[in-house]
Amino acid sequence: MATSVYWLFDFVFTFKKLLFLTSSYYPFTIYSNRYIMDLKSIKIDIIKGIHKCSQRGLFHSVKWLSELNYSLSHVQLSPEELPKFEESEVELEAYLLAKSYFDLKEYDRCTHFTKDCTSAKTKFLFYYSQYLSIEKKKLDNMTDSNCPPDPTKNDKLKNLCAQMQNDFYQNKLDGFMIYLYGIILKRLDLIALAIDVFTKAVALEPMLWCCWFELGKLVSDKNTLSLPDHWMKQFYSSHACLEQLRNDEALQICQSLCTQGFENSTYLMSQFALGHHNNRDLDKAINMFKKILEIDPYRLDNLDTYSNLLYVQEMKTQLADLAHKVVSIDKYRVETCCVIGNYYSLRSDHAKAVLYFRRALKLNPQFLSGWTLMGHEFMEMKNTNAAIQSYRHAIEINHRDYRAWYGLGQTYEIMKMYFYSLYYYKQAQQLKPNDSRMIIALGETYEKLDKIENALKCYYKACSIGDVEGLALIRLAKLYDKLNETENAAAAFTEYCLREDDSKEKVYDDQTEFYNALQYLANYHLNKGQIDDAYTYAYKCLECDETKEQGKALLRVIATKRMEQGNEMKMEEPIENTSPPGEANSSDMNFSLMIMENQ
Repeated sequence: MATSVYWLFDFVFTFKKLLFLTSSYYPFTIYSNRYIMDLKSIKIDIIKGIHKCSQRGLFHSVKWLSELNYSLSHVQLSPEELPKFEESEVELEAYLLAKSYFDLKEYDRCTHFTKDCTSAKTKFLFYYSQYLSIEKKKLDNMTDSNCPPDPTKNDKLKNLCAQMQNDFYQNKLDGFMIYLYGIILKRLDLIALAIDVFTKAVALEPMLWCCWFELGKLVSDKNTLSLPDHWMKQFYSSHACLEQLRNDEALQICQSLCTQGFENSTYLMSQFALGHHNNRDLDKAINMFKKILEIDPYRLDNLDTYSNLLYVQEMKTQLADLAHKVVSIDKYRVETCCVIGNYYSLRSDHAKAVLYFRRALKLNPQFLSGWTLMGHEFMEMKNTNAAIQSYRHAIEINHRDYRAWYGLGQTYEIMKMYFYSLYYYKQAQQLKPNDSRMIIALGETYEKLDKIENALKCYYKACSIGDVEGLALIRLAKLYDKLNETENAAAAFTEYCLREDDSKEKVYDDQTEFYNALQYLANYHLNKGQIDDAYTYAYKCLECDETKEQGKALLRVIATKRMEQGNEMKMEEPIENTSPPGEANSSDMNFSLMIMENQ
């Protein structure tokens, strides 16, 4: 017992000692399973990261770090605390010349004047300018030929990869060059190698946000990697969770970061908006985007998602205003083209929508939303071949894009190729296992393939997890009716009608389904001899033009049945009136009925 106690004290002492030794490198402490951040140390890290990334032309990382730094304006550093930067005299002339060419996008000139350099910064510019030159020429050729580049023609990129591979295995690359090597591996579709390389890069340069960002898009589980315990890891975790559609976890991490001093970060606000969007909390997502635009009215990042939200909600005026706004800011940004494409799509001008989505993809062939949305437009235009190509491009860019998998399923379903459709719907459902739309699509495909048991399981599951569009119950009821299981069909139709009646805010798109369900229940209860219940449902059918005549016919049959019952029974009390039955019906349906007038 004493030995165990001594061992425990020794463990605690060693753990505290480790915390003390690492506190100078990691500006946070662990308390109650949460990080308590030292915002001053973090701000110093950010300023150093901005300087390093700026020297190497990593402008997206510079922007991200600068925005994060601005959100920490309330954290003040004394002149003594501000980091000092000293320029190395080694190859300074070559670096300054090359950097000027790089900033002007004269990548070949930058490459030429750095080819014999050996210092870290100039060597990075040498490799990076080569990579950007290859990508720029590929994009220019795509614009001229009006078709996407052939992914198999990557000879120049392969040669560059071979150069960097030699330096990588000889340990001649620093963290920034290792990141660039990972980017090239990713472009060559060597994903497993790219993940390993990115992991090494963030260990050496934890402030390199673009590397964390790439990792978040590639990994299937954020917990499988051995990553440094740096405060940047929390931002990576929220991003990775969103990519993996673990939205609640991502929102929780973002909330934790906000409570620790980053509440003014527009990046975190955008993460909240994306998380709400993925969770289909559309109003929350729209309100968050509005808040972001109030703080930063010229921000275009993620506005393609904002336009999707406005499109789904059919907010035509707001979408038109957004389109005018983004055009006035930068008409040649991919987000701008996407917003305008959604605007034309909402106006049912699908040809113009495709034109703008194409324009976005000419600006950036890796723009995921452009391919997916263009596929949707081709579907509207009944151009299934073009839709399939667009969705496949989206999946090549990000295999976790459930919208592209779902779109492929819909396309093959239209083509009546149900086994293909089933495969793609399964892929979409695996990515969003709790989305009833995916499960219902699976059920409908199983039904078309006469796999009735599987279809029933899908519809049941969709009902249990929350039927977003109100379709699962009606599909279940119709399938039971098709199988002549009238009791189960009636139970499903009754539940469907109850949900519709109780739902004051939600109105299903097709009200005909609701009244057809009422008509079915009227016939069901009439055949069972439950006259009062049959009368309730039949009377409600009069509200819809398509079921009005059937409702009248049913009411006449019900009136005849009542007369027959009246002649057969010895009534002890006179019938007070012939108004519809009240709340005491066995159906328990809470319809407010009026006395039937002469029709």
